[in-house]
Amino acid sequence: MIKGLAIMRRRQVVVRKEEPPRKTTTNSSLTITSVRYGECQRNHAASIGGYVVDGCREFMASGEEGTSGALACAACGCHRNFHRWEVETEVVSECSSPNNSSNRA
Repeated sequence: MIKGLAIMRRRQVVVRKEEPPRKTTTNSSLTITSVRYGECQRNHAASIGGYVVDGCREFMASGEEGTSGALACAACGCHRNFHRWEVETEVVSECSSPNNSSNRA
């Protein structure tokens, strides 16, 4: 037995930042991507081998963006990661008419 030997554990922390809707442009189209957090899927009875969810229907941040409260749900108290997330993508396309007003005499 070795005295004074300390066991060190590595811990990896991953921080995910919720980004505002992202806009990307390609030629004549605009793509808008946003994330919406839906119902809570946390299993409250996992420790006893059961399955019970609390029924929270949608994530509502309990604090301002950039604070730790932004990651906690005001309705159920769970972390945002327990809520099902949906990625919504919208593609907006611009089309121009063949008749341009600058071609008129």
